[in-house]
Amino acid sequence: MKLLSIAIPCYNSQDYMRHAIETLLAGGEDVEILVVNDGSKDKTADIAAEYQQKYPTIVRAINKENGGHGDAVMTGLKNATGLYFKVVDSDDWVDEECLKRVLAQLRAFTEQKEEIDMLICNYVYDKVGVKHKHVMQYRHAVPQNRVFDWNETRFKIGEYLLMHSVIYRTQVLRDCGMVLPKHTFYVDNIFVYQPLPYVKSMYYMDLDLYRYFIGRSDQSVNESVMVKRVDQQLRVTRHMIACQDLDALKNEKRLRAYMLHYLSTMMAVSDIFLLLDGSAEAQAKKADLWKYLKENTKPDVYRAIRYGFGGITNLNFPKGDTIVVGCYRIAQKIFKFN
Repeated sequence: MKLLSIAIPCYNSQDYMRHAIETLLAGGEDVEILVVNDGSKDKTADIAAEYQQKYPTIVRAINKENGGHGDAVMTGLKNATGLYFKVVDSDDWVDEECLKRVLAQLRAFTEQKEEIDMLICNYVYDKVGVKHKHVMQYRHAVPQNRVFDWNETRFKIGEYLLMHSVIYRTQVLRDCGMVLPKHTFYVDNIFVYQPLPYVKSMYYMDLDLYRYFIGRSDQSVNESVMVKRVDQQLRVTRHMIACQDLDALKNEKRLRAYMLHYLSTMMAVSDIFLLLDGSAEAQAKKADLWKYLKENTKPDVYRAIRYGFGGITNLNFPKGDTIVVGCYRIAQKIFKFN
């Protein structure tokens, strides 16, 4: 069994996938790199085969029909043999020295016959043209360098676990029953939300492991692209509403509070991109989303989101929508996303 399986979902990734793979090779024989070719039409499959031939005990090339990013992640998970599992997008990369330190810690847990459900590291917004890169770190939200549970977490507004920041124990992902929808962007939000009630033990290393590249015009997180694909964002948000009963987590207050705030944020994000669209159809979709939330959650969950953080996009007075979009623009400048 490998220590860490790393899935790289690839679709027409010939121009940048080599860099991702090369940085992961620093993990040596402790890792298996699953290059999942999601029906690419360029030389992605050839590059994956090249690396598999050169590193047969580390790299596995997996070819499949196109099913989208989430389906490629699920294919990687199905084929993973590692005790732990991580996803690295094909246009991103990892810091090689940080990867070695993470593997050393995971190896230590294995040698001590101790398993953790999730390991957390920092990630860096590596945005094109920005000199000072924004680091998303968690040193004030969770304990460092020791095992902890949800009762010791202190996440604030704006502190979220993303796919980039987590390494799951592989069995946790299989046990939680997660199925990422096909042909849908933004499923990374489901990946770091649905399994959380199955996560009982965590460990945080204050390392800038993951480099999250932002800058290609066709990238899924490009603002204009997100507005065009808002229906996929809505699909993901509805999935998150339906996949967990937050009311059932009342005895796990910190976990429930974190998941409630995350879902609130997803509601706000969905609303903002509908506001940016600005059409009458988008306004109707916004109303339908809130109706779906009300019909598929308990009343206290709905009220907490509607009249809490998630409801900040519903300012029912003149120029309210303009104020919401303006606040989004300010946050965009501060955190350098999109």
